[in-house]
Amino acid sequence: MSIAVINSPIGKLKLIEENEKLVEIKFLSDDFEIIPPSTELLKEVEIQLSEYFNNQRKEFSFPFEIEGTEFRKKVYKELIKIPYGKTSTYSKIAKRIGNPKASRAVGGANNKNRLPIIIPCHRVIGKDGKLVGYEGGLEKKIKLWLRRRWARGRCS
Repeated sequence: MSIAVINSPIGKLKLIEENEKLVEIKFLSDDFEIIPPSTELLKEVEIQLSEYFNNQRKEFSFPFEIEGTEFRKKVYKELIKIPYGKTSTYSKIAKRIGNPKASRAVGGANNKNRLPIIIPCHRVIGKDGKLVGYEGGLEKKIKLWLRRRWARGRCS
């Protein structure tokens, strides 16, 4: 296992690599010290995240591991399909995975997402269009969601 702690516009991020795949991103408080990436993969993850935050990248191309129950894996695979600059709702995700009554369970899966940003659970909103819930805190979800608006040319 290799670990790095990097700065980002939404705060410090802890990157965890196992078996040459990214397996987790954790949101950290600002009092954590930076740990520079020591592997080629973590260096690449840092570069691609920087490009993403600078509106130079819309998708990630490094290896990562989708972990969780079969239900969660279905949810995560559906989240990855949400295009940059777009959103979906918990109920739409539930319908797409063939379980239309599982909106709350989709929210629970999002809460357990070990790869926020990469598996873009921040692109999921309430069916009323409101931003709701985010493991990293609603403030981070708002910042990530605003990227959608910038991508669509609505914010300066």
